Amino acid sequence: MDELHGYYLEDLEVGMSASYAKTISEADVYMFAGISGDNNPIHINSEYAATTQFKNRIVHGMFSAALISTVAGTRLPGPGAIYIDQSIQFKAPVYIGDTAKATGTVEEIDTKRRRVKMRTDVHVGDKLVATGYGIFMVDKRPA
Repeated sequence: MDELHGYYLEDLEVGMSASYAKTISEADVYMFAGISGDNNPIHINSEYAATTQFKNRIVHGMFSAALISTVAGTRLPGPGAIYIDQSIQFKAPVYIGDTAKATGTVEEIDTKRRRVKMRTDVHVGDKLVATGYGIFMVDKRPA
């Protein structure tokens, strides 16, 4: 693996895993709202958020999905991998100041189709906050 190309299909094995952790700041939430256009007050308005079941602003669920994308695009399979599909279930809220850790674990490798299926989990501490599966297209090693 180098900075311009991640793992080749032949380098991957079931069970390989990589992670990325980020402590999410208030600025991150505002920037994500600006980039995505998701200005739901549960994310950006403290007074509104105090009236909800969460009692505080929560981080966009898709921010967690973006952390999964960071793992896939920079660590495993890494640069050059193409995101094909993602299923995700959000299990618990993430709050500003939390450190969210996304982990991708190789579960299946289809060498004929050049596809890799990874379990994708996001934790805050020991709590699972998002889980699912991603499918990635990965290059074979050049001849």
